[in-house]
Amino acid sequence: MKVSDCYHKWVEWSEADQVYIGRCPDLITGIHGDNPMLLYSELCDVVEDVVSHFQSEGRPLPAPQVRPMREVA
Repeated sequence: MKVSDCYHKWVEWSEADQVYIGRCPDLITGIHGDNPMLLYSELCDVVEDVVSHFQSEGRPLPAPQVRPMREVA
């Protein structure tokens, strides 16, 4: 598993902005675009770049804290 896989990422529609927003709040505020599939791929690339940047500078990465919501049975 890659380090970037530890961070929760998702794409959602923003009614206010009329675009899709890709989020990974543990590392970045977000990116936007018109195609949700392409946007998720770009989001994964950006997160990977952020992780690589932290590692190249020898800086510790923030601990992953945002988790997907789970339904309570």
